[in-house]
Amino acid sequence: MQYTKLGISDLTVSRICMGCMGFGEAGNGQHTWTVDEEHSRQIIRRGLELGVNFFDTAIAYQSGTSEQYLGRALWDCAKREDVVVATKFLPRTQEEIKEGVTGQQHIARMIDRSLAKLGMDYVDLYICHMWDYETPLYDIMEGLNNVVKAGKARYIGISNCYAYQLAKANALAEREGFAKFVSVQGHYNLIFREEEREMAKLCAEDDIAMTPYSALAGGRLARHSGETSKRMQEDNYAEMKYGATAGQDGVIIDRVAKLAGQKGVSMTEW
Repeated sequence: MQYTKLGISDLTVSRICMGCMGFGEAGNGQHTWTVDEEHSRQIIRRGLELGVNFFDTAIAYQSGTSEQYLGRALWDCAKREDVVVATKFLPRTQEEIKEGVTGQQHIARMIDRSLAKLGMDYVDLYICHMWDYETPLYDIMEGLNNVVKAGKARYIGISNCYAYQLAKANALAEREGFAKFVSVQGHYNLIFREEEREMAKLCAEDDIAMTPYSALAGGRLARHSGETSKRMQEDNYAEMKYGATAGQDGVIIDRVAKLAGQKGVSMTEW
């Protein structure tokens, strides 16, 4: 396993991060195809054996059961100081907005819920799951800074945003003396390469870590054309992302399969 520093942080992470969206109680949330706790634990344990020390989950993954599965597995299989744990929170709900819950209050509630589900005192990386268009940016950055100051998160990151938004947020943080985003988690793989347009350049200049999600395009880059799985049959979210371009994407997928065959390795190894 190869390791690197996560952006400007002092976190040493494995180059391969184990994404935990596939863990959790099936049907208790967005997905029907997720893996139960026993099999999740087996995968997490095997990842640890292979040198993975970086795990990414979210309170939105299967109503928090992904966090629970990960937290219990790491408690039994690893030392807390040996692993880097990231989790994510969603923007305020419409109900919270109507009730007058501020961005700072929302973030304080969310981190406490995630820590309870994980069974941990802190996370190494706390991530905005997506850009919040209905909450002032100052409130979000101050709320995240409060989480860092309280010792409940060591660093903060963001997911699903544009390069200008990341630059704007970190400029505000620098001006106000708040914690800055050290990583961005965006949709990026051989099929979907939009992050190369602006985000990759910004991150390279400012030493912000890129931690792409859907690196295998929901399994499409791991299987030959025509092969399928329970997830590929039931994952409506991935179908929404890739269904309309399946014809064009197939050219890339077939090329990956051909190159892997020439090298005598699996498509994921290539």
